Amino acid sequence: MVVERTYAPLLRGELVVTRQGGVWRASIGGQSAEASSPAFSFGNHGAFRGRVERNTLRGVWIQPTSDAEERDDPTATSQSFAQPIVLRRDGANRWRGTVTPLDGRFRVYLRVFRNEQGAYIAAFRNHEINSNGRASHFRIAVDSDAITFSAPVANGEEIVHEATRLRDPDRLRIFWPDVGSELEFVRVDAAQDPIYSPRRIGGAPYVYQRPAQLDDGWRTATARSVGLDESALAGMVQRIASGDPSARRPSLIHSVLVAHRGRLVLEEYFHGYTRETPHDIRSVGKTFASILLGAAMERGAPISPETRVYDLMAGLGPFANPDPRRERITIAHLLTHTAGLACNDNDESSPGNEGVLWRQDDPNLWRYTLNLPQAHEPGERYAYCSANLNLVGGALNAATGESLPELFDRVIARPLQFGPYYWNVMPNGEGYLGGGAFMRPRDLLKVGQTYLNGGVWNGRRVVSRDWVERSTSPRITISPETTGLSEEEFSNFYGRGVDGYAWHRNGVRVGDRVVESYEANGNGGQLLVVVPEYDLVVVFTGANYMQGGIWTRWRDDYIGGVIIPAMSD
Repeated sequence: MVVERTYAPLLRGELVVTRQGGVWRASIGGQSAEASSPAFSFGNHGAFRGRVERNTLRGVWIQPTSDAEERDDPTATSQSFAQPIVLRRDGANRWRGTVTPLDGRFRVYLRVFRNEQGAYIAAFRNHEINSNGRASHFRIAVDSDAITFSAPVANGEEIVHEATRLRDPDRLRIFWPDVGSELEFVRVDAAQDPIYSPRRIGGAPYVYQRPAQLDDGWRTATARSVGLDESALAGMVQRIASGDPSARRPSLIHSVLVAHRGRLVLEEYFHGYTRETPHDIRSVGKTFASILLGAAMERGAPISPETRVYDLMAGLGPFANPDPRRERITIAHLLTHTAGLACNDNDESSPGNEGVLWRQDDPNLWRYTLNLPQAHEPGERYAYCSANLNLVGGALNAATGESLPELFDRVIARPLQFGPYYWNVMPNGEGYLGGGAFMRPRDLLKVGQTYLNGGVWNGRRVVSRDWVERSTSPRITISPETTGLSEEEFSNFYGRGVDGYAWHRNGVRVGDRVVESYEANGNGGQLLVVVPEYDLVVVFTGANYMQGGIWTRWRDDYIGGVIIPAMSD
C-alpha cells in the first residue's frame, strides 16, 4: 500500500521583467511586482534578484519556505531555496525566463509479509526523510476493521500505530506523527510500482551499459576501456537492484556513479530516481565552504584560512558576549569545527546547535553565530557544528561583497557546467553553507573529478592545485582527547577520524589495507569519495537517514570491496 502527498510552491512558469526609465516591473503566475532595480519581492511567494549581463538578465529565484505558503511540507524541500535563472532579452527592455521551483514529495509505502516464523509483519518505507514509523518492522493485530501496528523499543515500551481499514476501495487510514495528520494508504501492485523496489520487480537482470554522453562536460567511456571489469560492476549494480526494502536494515541507495581515469564509466539510479533528479546532499554541502573559499582565493578575494573572522565581519557588530579568545578565531578554525564557540550539533541544549540556530528569531544566522558565547580557546576542542561552516559563507560574503548564491553560481556551478540545482538560503535570503542543497549526482561527481584534476574542470581552473592539497591534507584528529569526551560518550556521537578543511579523510579499506582518500558525506548516504591512488571518484546518494551504521559501510563494501578490485592494473 502507498500514500503520496506533494507540496508545490505557488509561483512557477514564465517570469517576465521589463524596464521603463528607472522603474522595473516583473510578473509571474498572475502576480506582479515593481522596484527601482531588478530585485523583486512577491510577498510570501518568492523573490527574484538579478543583474543585466549583455543580452540576459541573470540572477536567482528565491523560493519561499513551506511555512510561508502554509504547505506543511515535512521534508527538506520545506526550506527556502535559491535557484539560478537566466532571462533572455525579448525586445527592448524586456526579458523572459522560466522558474521551475523544487517541489516537495512525501511518499510512504506499507508492505505486509510473513516472517520466517510465519507471523505477519509490516514495514513502512519512505525515501524523503526515512519516515518508517520509528521502527523497522511492526507486529500486526487485527480486530475487525481496527488494525494495530506495534514494535518494542527500549525499557520495555512499545511504539504503537492505530489504523482503520476502509472499504470500497480497500484503504487504510492511520495517523502519522511525521506529518501531524492522518494518511490514507491505497493498494498498489508492487510489481508495477517504479519506486518501492530499487528496480522494477520481475525485470530483466542488469546488464552493464556505458553512461549517456551528454552536453554537460562529462566524457563517458565503457568501463572496459579504462581497465575496469564490467562484470564486477554489473554484479554490484545487480546486488543493489535486488535489495529488499522491507528487510530489517535495507540499503536504500538512490544512485551510484563512478569516474575512473577522467571518464564517467558507471551511472545507475534506483527507486525511481533519475539523472535529472536533484538530490538532497545534506552535509556534503558543508564541503562547498572549503571549495568556495579556494575559488574566491583563486580570483583574488582578500580572504584565506588565516583570516580572522571577527575582524572580517565586524560590520555585523557590535557583538554580545565579548571575549578576547574570539578575536583569534580564523577561517581555518571554522573549517575544522574547532572555533571554540558554544556550538555543538550533538547537544540539543547548545545555543549554537543547528536546530536552535534555525528556531531563534534573528533572520541573519551569521550574526546570531557571531553573538554566541566562547566556550573554548580556538583550536583546542573539536565539536561538530553546522553554524561554523555556515559562518564561512558570511566571511566570503564580507570579503567578496557578493551574495552567496550568486557567488556559488559564478565560481562553481557555471564553471563546472551544472544543470538545475537549488541552494538553501537563510531567512534573510542569504545562502546557507551548513548543508542541505539539492543537485544532480552527475554534477556532484564533477566536484571530485575537478579536485582529482588538481582544481581544473575541462581546462578551466576552479581552485588552485595548492588549495586542493592544502584543503584535503590532515588538519584535525577527531578523538576523545580532541572532543573532550570520555570513550563511551565519544562513541555515541563520533568515530575516530581525521579531517582536512571541511573534507573527511576516512580512507577506503581494500582487503587488508586502508587506501588514502578524501570525501564529503552527508546524512542518509550522500557520499562523494575521491581516491587519488586509483584515479577514482565515486558518488552515492541514498535515503538511510539517521542510519549511519548502514550508509557508512558503502565506502568499504562497494568502493573497496568491488570497484577497486575490479581494476585490471
